[in-house]
Amino acid sequence: MTGNRLLIVFLPVALGAQDSVLRLSLKRAVELATSPEGNTRLQLAGELARQAESRSSQARAALLPNLDSSISQQSVTRNLAALGVRFDLPIPGVRIPTFVGPFNVFDVRATATQSVFDFSSIRRYQASRAGLRAARTEVDTTTDQVAAQVAKTYLAALRAEADLEAARANVTLAEAILKQTENLKAAGSGTGLEVTRARVQLANERQRLLVVQNDRRRARLQLLRAMNLRLDTDFELTDRLGFSPVDAETIAQVRKCALETRPDYKAQLERQQNARLASSATRMERLPSLAAFADYGSIGSSVSNALPTRTYGLALRVPLFDGGRRDARRAESASQLRQESIRTADLRDQIGLEIELALDALRSAVEQVKVAQEGLQLAENELNQARRRYDAGVANSLEVTDAQSRLARARDNHTVALFLHAQARLDLGQATGTLRRFLE
Repeated sequence: MTGNRLLIVFLPVALGAQDSVLRLSLKRAVELATSPEGNTRLQLAGELARQAESRSSQARAALLPNLDSSISQQSVTRNLAALGVRFDLPIPGVRIPTFVGPFNVFDVRATATQSVFDFSSIRRYQASRAGLRAARTEVDTTTDQVAAQVAKTYLAALRAEADLEAARANVTLAEAILKQTENLKAAGSGTGLEVTRARVQLANERQRLLVVQNDRRRARLQLLRAMNLRLDTDFELTDRLGFSPVDAETIAQVRKCALETRPDYKAQLERQQNARLASSATRMERLPSLAAFADYGSIGSSVSNALPTRTYGLALRVPLFDGGRRDARRAESASQLRQESIRTADLRDQIGLEIELALDALRSAVEQVKVAQEGLQLAENELNQARRRYDAGVANSLEVTDAQSRLARARDNHTVALFLHAQARLDLGQATGTLRRFLE
């Protein structure tokens, strides 16, 4: 949607930056933060997705054949009497020893087991797949959160730039007014008190400039940290604050599809499905399961005289009683399912609240921008009139100083209004799950 994006509409700034300076737009800042080597939270979310994939592979292994092989060479001795074997023959002079060996046993064998049907294992695998989908969707959730964090940090840096620009303009204006009072005093129509008053105002504006410069550096460092870049990286912001209203049709559209696009809501639905399947798997532990087994190998006293042997068959397992462990697991899994259902409902309500708050903030910010623009224009006109009256000798410098202070306040109000409007657009994009799409 061109022209109706829910995010900040920035106006390009012509910069003559050197090649060594990183030219940073909002889109570029988000791309850097959401790259594989970007924000730490995104890297951790990727690791959690890989862990979920490994857990799914482990659950699938219960449904696949299990193959083993072994080879052994043994020298064995046995005490038959210890095993309860006794030979008492009534033949004089004949005695069968109770100690046998040593004798050699060579055995090479391959064994295999395969689950024929085990409904509990099938459900556990399905639950693991739901958990994997939730983890992957959680990566999208984290990406959106990181994009929102970087966008807001970028916005704060833009506000700091605007504050710095306004502070410099205030200093320039204060210097011009000071020069005006000095000229009038030299011409005999001004007083020393008016010159002193202008110098005090200039000192105040210079003090404000120092504070704003420090705030600007803090905002730039926080932006670098959010993008996971070196703190000594030199960059220039290629955007500036601007105002672009959002039409009602766009708001209605994104509000309608919020639950369909929010990745955190999708992830929560997958977690709820995971809990549902896990609960079903626990209930199915009471069902019989069937497994096939087989082994084949050669056994003998040595490799040369080993003979082939085999075993194969089916094993039916019927659970009867395990001391109540299955019942306890079933109760636990049912509680976990109810817990995820509660979280889903709570998140759905929270999304509705976030959208309403973002819309209210956006409507308020639009009105604030209109009022701030009008106030800024009026303050500029007031200062121009006050300076003309002061030059004409029909007003004193106090009127100019008051108008100067009101103009500085109007400039701050205008910057704050633009910042709040841009922030409200960001909040609405994040609340509706359309943040990254509108950044593209």
